[in-house]
Amino acid sequence: MLISVLLPAKDASATLPEALRGVLAQRRPPPFEVVCVDDASADATPALLAAAQTDPRVRVVRGEGLGLVVALNLGLAHCRGDLIARMDADDLMHPDRLRLQAEALAQDARLGAVGSLVHCFPTPLSPGLTRLQDWLNRTVTREQCRNGRFVEAPLVHPSTMFRREALGSGWEDHGWAEDWDLLLRLVEQGWELAKVPEMLLEWRDSPGRLTRTGAAYGEDRMVRLRAHYLARGPLRGREFDLWGAGPTGKRLARELERHGLRPRFFYDVDRKKRLARGRPVLLERELPPPGEALMLCAVGAAGAREEIRSVLELRGYVEGAHFLFAA
Repeated sequence: MLISVLLPAKDASATLPEALRGVLAQRRPPPFEVVCVDDASADATPALLAAAQTDPRVRVVRGEGLGLVVALNLGLAHCRGDLIARMDADDLMHPDRLRLQAEALAQDARLGAVGSLVHCFPTPLSPGLTRLQDWLNRTVTREQCRNGRFVEAPLVHPSTMFRREALGSGWEDHGWAEDWDLLLRLVEQGWELAKVPEMLLEWRDSPGRLTRTGAAYGEDRMVRLRAHYLARGPLRGREFDLWGAGPTGKRLARELERHGLRPRFFYDVDRKKRLARGRPVLLERELPPPGEALMLCAVGAAGAREEIRSVLELRGYVEGAHFLFAA
């Protein structure tokens, strides 16, 4: 079975050689090719990719600088593999990544994509990125990825290997994060997500990283994405309550209203709150029995998910069936 490593690059000459060395130094991998998309780079990237083609596993596709989604789909059209492994030009791949992920997909036909644990570098990390890395590396199993899919994208995109069948026509541009959108669509179509529980990607953080600078990755777009997939998935035809009457919960409620959805009640630990977006704010002691309505939890404070999960599970709620986190 052939693996295609899909690696888009734009003006990546400072990091591309190291990234490629890691891909080409895989230990005992299945057969693989590397499809590099040069998205109209203006630096030394084209020359570096031309030199890399001395390795017969490397092929280069020229893009027109139309952005990441177009570059990914262009590269996908040139991939010959049954498995598609994403990689970015500024990250570092563990030498066992392709073999371990291909084995995981072979062992579970329900998996549409498999990621890995990640290590962000260089350090020190910001508090927000440290918190994200910790959450990502605790979100490993199929159940954890499915239940956590509305918190953040549960798989880091350049750590992920996809079944070609699951990818379908590829990535879509809806004005929000294309990687998270793809994962939510896979789950919506019945595929499962999971991770190899090993550190297989060094994930580079930098001030110019697209997830920091691109409008599609702003918090307002992330809330819109969550609401879109919640409305046509877990909330479709189902009553729900919303735990979180602060800014995070109210932002999500506002976006859900665009889909004609409003919670029955808000819940919050702040006794001073009485109304949120025209709905009553109730306290923990007023929680309904499990299953009466889906409890959607959207609270932004550090540690809030753990506290809410503890409260709900003590009352018999089951995550995924009776409650979901969306922040």
